[in-house]
Parts: sequence; structure tokens; C-alpha cells
Amino acid sequence: MEKTEKTERLFGLLGKNISYSFSRGYFANKFEQLGLQDCAYVNFDLPDLSSLNEVFEKPNLKGMNVTIPYKEDVIPYLNELDATASHIGAVNTIKPTSNGFKGYNTDAYGFQKAIEPHLEAHHTKALVLGTGGASKAVIYALQQLQLEVASVSRDRSKANYSYEDLDQTVLKAYTVVVNCTPLGTFPNIVEKPQLSYENVTEKHILFDLVYNPEKTAFLTEGALRGAKILNGLKMLELQAEKAWEIWNS
Repeated sequence: MEKTEKTERLFGLLGKNISYSFSRGYFANKFEQLGLQDCAYVNFDLPDLSSLNEVFEKPNLKGMNVTIPYKEDVIPYLNELDATASHIGAVNTIKPTSNGFKGYNTDAYGFQKAIEPHLEAHHTKALVLGTGGASKAVIYALQQLQLEVASVSRDRSKANYSYEDLDQTVLKAYTVVVNCTPLGTFPNIVEKPQLSYENVTEKHILFDLVYNPEKTAFLTEGALRGAKILNGLKMLELQAEKAWEIWNS
């Protein structure tokens, strides 16, 4: 920890139970490749946000990423949001400015750039599984791509559909399905959203924000039926690069 405190430029990931995190390894490699010996990236693994101001007070803090479960809860602690984060209602990137801490959302950018090359003319409607902060960014990105979007939750009052509603008719119409839940994340790799997978076809794209394992149970079911499958790794790399751009602008 001593090295971190003395580092001239400190970056980090805010979240809860994030020892598995992609970001720390990604940025450690980035700093090494760029020869940035004055930079460090650490996990700010907080049980709640009551001690967040202690993190904000670190004089060498130059930027933060935000992950589950704080993408929405962190907003009241910020002084300002950029237009995209404000519209989405979720933040995954924070930058210290002369006016305080400003929140951004690079998840939407990362997801949009990751899925866009794979969309075909028949991909006009998308189902987004889950209703957390990540799903809000995904919905925003899909709408930017001119897709009609419906949300799915176990609680029908929070979404357009419940999982029980996803019958053959619905899945025939919605040929893009995005898993924004943590189901299937290591070590719980047999878990998957409760879809009628028998109604998935080669016309579908199944996109899982989960990246560990590389091929989740959700994606495996899609592959068995000829669907195009994509995991969250490319999205993560793209959103991380956009965050780096923001911190250094």
C-alpha cells in the first residue's frame, strides 16, 4: 500500500467484493506498456459508501471506475454529471475536476461499439435482462442504434416483461438478447437467466456482459442453437479506454 500512497497518479475501481475485477489487471498492464511508473490502479472495495469521502480526499487521486453495486448509488456523492450519465442515470467513471467530482458513463459507449459490427437488418428489437445500472447504459446504447428495447425482470412491475412472458412469440420478435444480470459469473458458472432457450435461433444475437467465464451458460445455450454469441470482454476494454481518455483530457 505504501507504493500506492506515494504514487503521483492514483486510479482505482469503486465497488463491493471486487477482488475478481478486470480493471485492476487491465490498467496495470496498460501502465507497464506505456512506461508510466508514476501511476497505480487499486481496488476501493467498500462494504457501503459511508467511507467514500475518505477515498475522494486522497490528494493523488486522478480517476475512478465504478462497478456493481454503486453505479447508481454513487451519484449523490458527485458534484456534476456529464450529459450521457445524467440521461442514463448511472455512472461508471469519475474524474476529479476543479469543481469537484464529475460522473461519466462509458459503459454505453463500450457496449455500443462492441455490438454494432454484429447487427444485421433483422436485428430491430432487443430484450435487456436485468434492471441495474449496467442495463440502463445498455438500453441507452441500443436506442442510439435505433433498436426497439424491452426490459426483463423477475419483478414485472419493474420491467416490460417478466421471464415467464418470454415465450416463442416474444423471442421471435426480439432477436437481440442482452444479459445484464450477474448470473453465470465465476464461480457460479452453471447459473443462467431463465429463458425458453429452445426458441433461440441462428437469427439471434446473445450478448452477455459477464466475461468470466469467457463462455457463460447463457452463451452456451445460444451457441447450441446457432445464435451469434458475444461476451463482455470487448465492451470492458472499450469502456476502460474511454475512461482513460476522460481522465487524461
